[in-house]
Amino acid sequence: MRAILQRVTRASVRVNGQTVGKIGEGVLILLGVTHDDTPAQADWLAAKIAGLRIFRAVNGASHFDRCVLDVGGAALVVSQFTLYGDARKGRRPDFTRAAKPNVAEPLIDYFCDQLRRQGVHVETGVFGADMSVELVNDGPVTLILDAPA
Repeated sequence: MRAILQRVTRASVRVNGQTVGKIGEGVLILLGVTHDDTPAQADWLAAKIAGLRIFRAVNGASHFDRCVLDVGGAALVVSQFTLYGDARKGRRPDFTRAAKPNVAEPLIDYFCDQLRRQGVHVETGVFGADMSVELVNDGPVTLILDAPA
């Protein structure tokens, strides 16, 4: 599993002009799944994100002293098969490393459930939909997280 994690002051996702997920302070998680990903990797990634210290200290002395739970933040999870796109050859990306929907969707749902179990409020996009994502990246802070194999 691969996540692009962005610290945000707000983020939302729309499908067909309707807002389907919206958060204030927290993290936007663009989440991709490949063929051999497992629930154990989703567990690891959810725990990592819930405890990752990427938010400012109360006194502002450090940009990386508190986690999303410490700040009462939320997570907006958006499925993103293009995270496993390979554009090294040619002019069109190859997405063969991205898991098929019947594999990816249940694992993304499982990841969201595990993040909720960590105590994080989770909003989501709609799997497989054409989505419009808006965000205000705070910092900016953006990390790429790959779950260990």
